[in-house]
Amino acid sequence: MNSHHLVCLAALVCSVFSAHAAASAPDFSPRPDEQQLARKMHSAMKERPRIAVGLTSADIIGNDNRALQSAVDYVAGLGGGVVEIGEGEFLMRDSLHLRPFVTVRGKEGKTILRKAPSVISALALDGDFGEEQITVADPSGFEVGRGVAIWDKNAGGFHTTVARITGRSGNTFSIDRPLNADCMVSDDAKAATVFPVVSGYDLEGARIENLVIDGDKEHNQSLNGCRGGGIFLYRGFGTVIENCIVRNYNGDGISFQQSNDVIVRGCISERNTSLGLHPGSGSQRPTVQNCIARANGDDGLFLCWRVRHGLFENNLLENNGRFGISIGHKDSDNLIRNNQVRANHEDGIFFRNETLGMAGHRNQIENNLIENNGTKDKAAGIRIRGATQGVVLKQNIIRDSRPATERKQTTGIRLEENVGAVELVDNKIDSTTNIEDQRKSK
Repeated sequence: MNSHHLVCLAALVCSVFSAHAAASAPDFSPRPDEQQLARKMHSAMKERPRIAVGLTSADIIGNDNRALQSAVDYVAGLGGGVVEIGEGEFLMRDSLHLRPFVTVRGKEGKTILRKAPSVISALALDGDFGEEQITVADPSGFEVGRGVAIWDKNAGGFHTTVARITGRSGNTFSIDRPLNADCMVSDDAKAATVFPVVSGYDLEGARIENLVIDGDKEHNQSLNGCRGGGIFLYRGFGTVIENCIVRNYNGDGISFQQSNDVIVRGCISERNTSLGLHPGSGSQRPTVQNCIARANGDDGLFLCWRVRHGLFENNLLENNGRFGISIGHKDSDNLIRNNQVRANHEDGIFFRNETLGMAGHRNQIENNLIENNGTKDKAAGIRIRGATQGVVLKQNIIRDSRPATERKQTTGIRLEENVGAVELVDNKIDSTTNIEDQRKSK
């Protein structure tokens, strides 16, 4: 065999070997359905960061908010993932601050986040709008790292500041966000170590599951629901809150403000001093399903301002200190169906008194059981006030099943004088007065 034949044979062997190697090599080429994430230059990963935190046998060991926050911040730093919290009670001296795309998951009914008792002091110096420090008369209990709220008699609601203490010099403490308003000593300015037990600011894609929040209301100052709650969101877009229990908070149970597309599912809000469930301040497209709000100091479900295109279904709203459901300022185009609204102190479903441009228009109230409300005084099953237009009341059962001498839900549906068109479809009403229509033009 000459050299030419040897070269040809070698080429043939090499070709056969290459073909065999190519046929047996794994194919790592992208699949047809693989696409990069919307805001990342990589595709979705099957395995994401996951860390356990708990009292024992966990990646991070601890029994307070610092251990929990360490886990959340670690996972957030990797772009999101899951924090698993073990059984037991964790003392919260500051909020657990949620982070974007981080899921916080407890053991159902066994992971308890308990708020630490609060201290309160008058301010010794005026707190000025935009200032990032406060000076208190009595610094006892104010410590670096603790959550704090600052307000005066004119600076409530959204003007209350909720922050964290970041440093101390004697009676003066630095905080991690500027004051939202002037807090004047002459207007009874105060600071207290109160805050939401779980809070999320300026985030998207967060998720909370299987937590028990205990607000220890007997040992804590009240915090308004615009800035706090057992669980509180401010611009927490797309957050999911599932299978959580919020109880005994000195304020709202669950409150989310300026937070679109929030889902609250399978939660219980009970024995809180103010509102049970509080979507508000322009929160669009909320979903509240299969929840219980009971024995709260005010309303079970309070639609605050500009809550629109929401779905509220299969909830139980009972034995709350005011209304079962309250609807008002620009709260329009919501679907409220298949709920049980019962044994609340005043009216079952209440539309607040708003002018034409501000009223809750085109809400559909469908297939709800509304019974035995008015435990405090005489009440209506559904009471519509203001220049409200386009409400649909469809296939609701409105009744009082208590003994005749104890019945206080004496009116089924009350339409007050400025109410516009209301569509009534196949409602079943059993009341002393089934429909009380006070409208000037019927």
